[in-house]
Amino acid sequence: MVTLGLIGSGNIGSTLARLAVDSGLDVVLSNSRGPETLRDLVAELGPRARAATAAEAAAAGDWVVVTIPVKAYQQVPREPLAGKTVLDTGNYYPQRDGNIPELDKKETTDSGLLQGYLGGDVHVVKVFNNIYFKHLGLLPRPAGAADRSALPIAGDDAGAKAQARELLDVLGFDTVDAGPLAEGRRFQPDTPAYGLPYASAADFMNEPPQPAPVTAIEAALAAAGN
Repeated sequence: MVTLGLIGSGNIGSTLARLAVDSGLDVVLSNSRGPETLRDLVAELGPRARAATAAEAAAAGDWVVVTIPVKAYQQVPREPLAGKTVLDTGNYYPQRDGNIPELDKKETTDSGLLQGYLGGDVHVVKVFNNIYFKHLGLLPRPAGAADRSALPIAGDDAGAKAQARELLDVLGFDTVDAGPLAEGRRFQPDTPAYGLPYASAADFMNEPPQPAPVTAIEAALAAAGN
């Protein structure tokens, strides 16, 4: 079996867990409050899911998703992630995360901050951060479907991006490669690629989802500028 490890099991994490189980993957979930607090979610997901500590989820995952507030990035366990691909869903919200000087000064991006913390033997790929979690749960389609949506990714390692692309395909999405990890800024909050391609109006959180093919995501990324 192939396993998805989740560090963080909130809206995005739990949605990814459901998609993964539905796609035939095993899932190891974790959060900051302890495995016992995930009992109900694990019961809902069924026998392919189990709860664990963050370190155990990191060690178990063939793919590992970090889906936590940016301010908590230093709580991610480093040792069990050595040599792995880490998929980062983080978005920097100062009103939630407090002010992080490196991000306020645009010296790096939120995913760049995580990459710097984890070190060079871990390969961070930015993904899943630009889509509302309810839309993420409703838009997967089989490969080749006319109404299949795409998600952007950004990363510095070609092999890690290939792994991310493989997971997206399994979960029901096409991929648009936005370039190096720093280019993740082009699909962060307040950009044309954030939320808007997957809804019919600007108030995307209150709108039903609409498919966003590769061409729509490419156009949104281009509109973000350089």
